[in-house]
Amino acid sequence: MMGYRQARWDEPFIFELDREGRVGYLPPSPEEELVEEVGDLAQHYPAHLLRGRIGLPRIAQPQVVRHFTRLTQMNFGVDTGSYPLGSCTMKYSPRIAEAIASKPELANLHPLQPEETVQGLLEILYELSTYLAEITGMDAVSLQPAAGAQGELTGALIMRKYHEVRGELEKRREILVPDSAHGTNPVSARMAGFRVVEVPSGGDGCVDMDALKALLSEETAGLMLTNPNTLGIFERRIEEIAEAVHGVGALLYYDGANLNAIAGISRPGDMGFDIVHLNLHKTFSTPHGGGGPGAGPVGVKAFLRDYLPTPLIGFDGERYYLDYDLKHSVGRVHSFYGNIAVLLKAYIYIRLMGGEGLKRASQIAVLNSNYLLAKLRGIEGLDLPYDPEMARKHEFVLSFAGLKEETGVRLLDIAKRLLDQGVHAPTIYFPLIVEEAFMAEPTETESKEELDRYVEAVKRVVEEARRMPERVLKAPYNTSRERIDEARASRPKTITPSHRWRGGRDEKG
Repeated sequence: MMGYRQARWDEPFIFELDREGRVGYLPPSPEEELVEEVGDLAQHYPAHLLRGRIGLPRIAQPQVVRHFTRLTQMNFGVDTGSYPLGSCTMKYSPRIAEAIASKPELANLHPLQPEETVQGLLEILYELSTYLAEITGMDAVSLQPAAGAQGELTGALIMRKYHEVRGELEKRREILVPDSAHGTNPVSARMAGFRVVEVPSGGDGCVDMDALKALLSEETAGLMLTNPNTLGIFERRIEEIAEAVHGVGALLYYDGANLNAIAGISRPGDMGFDIVHLNLHKTFSTPHGGGGPGAGPVGVKAFLRDYLPTPLIGFDGERYYLDYDLKHSVGRVHSFYGNIAVLLKAYIYIRLMGGEGLKRASQIAVLNSNYLLAKLRGIEGLDLPYDPEMARKHEFVLSFAGLKEETGVRLLDIAKRLLDQGVHAPTIYFPLIVEEAFMAEPTETESKEELDRYVEAVKRVVEEARRMPERVLKAPYNTSRERIDEARASRPKTITPSHRWRGGRDEKG
């Protein structure tokens, strides 16, 4: 990948390609029989709902194809190279799932169709919910939440409703969250109206049991935890954690972001978790990325079934139906029944893999992670915090603090320079408990050759940091954009139509 270069097109926004008289798509005319029966269709719609023009750019199909092709050439994704973002599980997505989910028989269904006309789809979704329940060790699953964070919020709302029904909500105002948790955990708990209490990690990278027990009380509504945790370490005392949490009347919640390490091997339900959310766009390859869409189903033990969002999908032995009869439901968290196309692709992935395939994928993900870790640990200036003798699971976190102290080059600079090597940087500066944190998750879909290529890329950049730090400090050079002002880019209304692509720079600097 030493010759890696991204394209640099002078590509305008698609609305700037709009030209009078161009046509990209003509909608089909209504059938003659329909027109004969009802006349002009427009007369049946209220005038204020009719639009003279949709507002899409007038551009011919070849220009549309070329525009988006050029944009892809200035981008990076799992289809172009290694993308080892820690805790994101950016793995290859089988194209057959995309093809099936895009079939007209599925894609053209409408969410307001009568149940009797969508029995096939309801059957698929019903089976998917049973598969996910079996994989996680739960008793009931709602497919409604649209993403992992919404699944978290749903889980927190279930905790809230559960304690409210029991008449204990006024005193149970705290949710415990480990200091290594995903950033959305405390936000989801806060959005549900709880105070967030941080639980420190011990020297082994796991939850500090003494600290946890000291924090647990009758004010505790629940503990939000993922296993393996964000450091890639399996919480070996999980059963003791569950017993302690349940001992004070609280609930144990599982963040499913790291399920790709254990799917088919162990189940959160067997560990003592009461509520689980899953990221189908991670573990079940739907795929992740691009800002969505996602799917964050929530599973619960039997005693919490009535708290799930409505409706669930039921089956009476003859037909599938939407079940709204949930006594303590938290209500809808998403319009209709969720992101159906994502759910379909997850269903196809599970059917393709089977139980043994899911187990094998998890095993290879863990193997790839430990192989990559073993190779990177040999590079001077990189350290493995928290029990360096313990094997990691699907991901790991290294510290580049030693290299920064020696060279003055930050991990951010290393990450930018890695882009020039044709590989994507891992997650950086997370979790916050590790200084100069380099968090990598290679997944099961990367080959040994790809992992070796990644190691060589890191070695080259680290060596450059020692010999030519100024070179690394100004990277990247080979991407479609040179280094941007990230603070400015994160502000709203930074990008306007006047900001045009100019060979890696925009017109305004």
